[in-house]
Amino acid sequence: MSTLSLQAFQDQVSELLLRHRSLIDVLSKTGQAGASVNRAVSKAITECGCIELHATKQKYAPESGIAQTKGLLETHVEGELCENCKEVISSELGRNLFYMSALCNLLDINMEEVVNHESQKCSTLGMFNLS
Repeated sequence: MSTLSLQAFQDQVSELLLRHRSLIDVLSKTGQAGASVNRAVSKAITECGCIELHATKQKYAPESGIAQTKGLLETHVEGELCENCKEVISSELGRNLFYMSALCNLLDINMEEVVNHESQKCSTLGMFNLS
């Protein structure tokens, strides 16, 4: 996202958020939105079946370098999201972003600055960024 679109989105959320203007309401809606993302991904696995989850212990050798270790670690996901599941999950992620923006607005935090700070941290720490 460009800087302009992040700020524009944050401004738009500020204009649209009428019902849940309380910090407590926004915090609970943020949690609920995150749970909805998790549920949508779970349904892609358990109801649709377009993706499968095959979780096992991650296998890596402690003496391996970072690049080698990264190549060995698995996502545990097999398959690809179908169009319907992708649309549902994208929608839930959008709702999550909406409430994150609302939280930023209520706490007078600029999302652009948050994204820029996190990007700088990732650039500085590189592979050592344990977030």
